[in-house]
Amino acid sequence: MALKQIKNKIIATKKTGQVTKAMESVSAVKMRKSQERAFAGRPYVHAAMRILSQLAGSTDGLDHPLAKSRGGDKRLLVIVTSDKGLAGSVNSAVLKLVEQTLSTADVSEYEAICIGRKSVEFAQRNNIPVVHEYTNVADDVSVDDVADITTEALQGFAAGEYNHVHVVYQNFLSTFEQEPTKRQILPLDPAEIHYIMQGIKPKSGQFSGFGVAPATKTAYQVEPSAEAVLDTLIPQLVQIIIYHALLESKASEHSARMVAMKNATDKSKEVAKALTLVFNKERQAAITAEVSEITGGIEAMK
Repeated sequence: MALKQIKNKIIATKKTGQVTKAMESVSAVKMRKSQERAFAGRPYVHAAMRILSQLAGSTDGLDHPLAKSRGGDKRLLVIVTSDKGLAGSVNSAVLKLVEQTLSTADVSEYEAICIGRKSVEFAQRNNIPVVHEYTNVADDVSVDDVADITTEALQGFAAGEYNHVHVVYQNFLSTFEQEPTKRQILPLDPAEIHYIMQGIKPKSGQFSGFGVAPATKTAYQVEPSAEAVLDTLIPQLVQIIIYHALLESKASEHSARMVAMKNATDKSKEVAKALTLVFNKERQAAITAEVSEITGGIEAMK
């Protein structure tokens, strides 16, 4: 390989490293903000899930229409991914879980609400009917931002269009570990609520003790009636579950992207170092060859 080509490769590799380093720094800032938002919301979600678990386990809760399986022949998947790539396996792991879900039944039995460009592209490739798609979701997502998604899911289930509604997202465990997760939203299931509550606690860090109060048996006096309270409470808590999934997905995305960009930066340094060694060897070989030619010429002139 010519010296000029090696030198151009070294320059290109170093420039790539500068770009990945900048992306790493940006992702680090976004990661911290997303983690704080996700962690700050966990105590509230945990308390809401505990209340819902108590009410869902009661006779009135189990008799509520949203706690009973409907007669529809379709299932709704709320698929949460990111809009951009370069984030390791954070999206592919979620989509792989969706593929496993689809393998248990015919694709025609499923419809999807896609959050994130990657999930939209996946649904189009696999011919999954998309009820609604939401892209370019801001990092500072709020509860109101998922109101339309919640309404679509609740109306479809209440009308009997769907017999089950699931949300698939990336659950944040730590900066270096995320877990693809699928949870049943509707019909309301106390067992699923229990699993959601278990997944809310961070594995480590300053927020690891938040929202982990032990479950207690509490007797509720419901007014004006259990049905009226559940009619208001359950839709709100379904909205909270979807909102929680978005927060966890955002924290997972930025954490995975920061780690991926750090690995890319480290690799670019290794490649640049290896190319520099090759460049030095080739240059030394060229210098040696020139010196040999000069020495040979001098000897021939003698």
